[in-house]
Amino acid sequence: MTQAIVPDSEARSLIARLPALPRALAMLARFDRPIGWWLLFWPGAWAIALAGGAFSRWDMILWILLGSIAMRGAGCVYNDIVDRDLDRQVARTAARPLASGAVSLKVAWAWLVTLSLIGLVVLLQLRPYAQVVALASLALVAAYPFMKRITWWPQAWLGLVFSWAALVGWSEISGSLTLPGLTLYAGSILWVIGYDTIYALQDREDDALIGIRSSALRMGRRVKPGVALFYAGALACWGAAIWQIRPQPLALAALLPVAAHLAWQVLTLREDGADPLAKFRANRFAGLLMALACLVVGSA
Repeated sequence: MTQAIVPDSEARSLIARLPALPRALAMLARFDRPIGWWLLFWPGAWAIALAGGAFSRWDMILWILLGSIAMRGAGCVYNDIVDRDLDRQVARTAARPLASGAVSLKVAWAWLVTLSLIGLVVLLQLRPYAQVVALASLALVAAYPFMKRITWWPQAWLGLVFSWAALVGWSEISGSLTLPGLTLYAGSILWVIGYDTIYALQDREDDALIGIRSSALRMGRRVKPGVALFYAGALACWGAAIWQIRPQPLALAALLPVAAHLAWQVLTLREDGADPLAKFRANRFAGLLMALACLVVGSA
């Protein structure tokens, strides 16, 4: 029988063939679940493409990708260090390496430092202004694991964090944080709130039992219209960013594929079983569609 809840860490393919400790470290950084770093990467790629740097600064897109993999891994390790006691109480997260005891706390801290050093290498590739913008995100990252304890909207805080690459990419290409980049960032925040609310549907029962807050719990029976509202807001902000770059109705048509994809997510969403995870993961493709829209507009 298929499990209703998919464990949060799974050893698959090449990771399954690693020795015990490297496999546990890879799972601690969620290398077995690349959806996280894709979602962290896309806003940065959007910003570079919309600012007109997709071809001239293709190398920066690759650096942003490497930074997304490293820093998403570091964020997961830090989150698990903070949440290790809570993770033991939730069915989906009980098998995480720290919660299960497969990795010690000392080793986890060492792994966090290693991943952060990779992030530092990426940071040094940026111009000074963009470096300052990137470093400004650290306070938000450090505070995120505690948000689920104090607010019903930790997904909003995650939106601030997971969209930050848009500010970094825009400031790297444009030299400053101008209105189109900020509007693109705002749209990404709303997108993150939408897809992470879908993700949080998996944990509603466990979260309610142990006192963890989430937008999925706050919305109650109104999750689908709530997610639809956030997705609509994201599209409106993205449309505004595109209009500021190229004020032509035809430019807005570039958003039609991603709009159709987000509408499909909402209309076909089932709030139990494996569907929330499948819809959450589908945002990897939504990010690609948005990247193509920014590429078309930014390169025109």
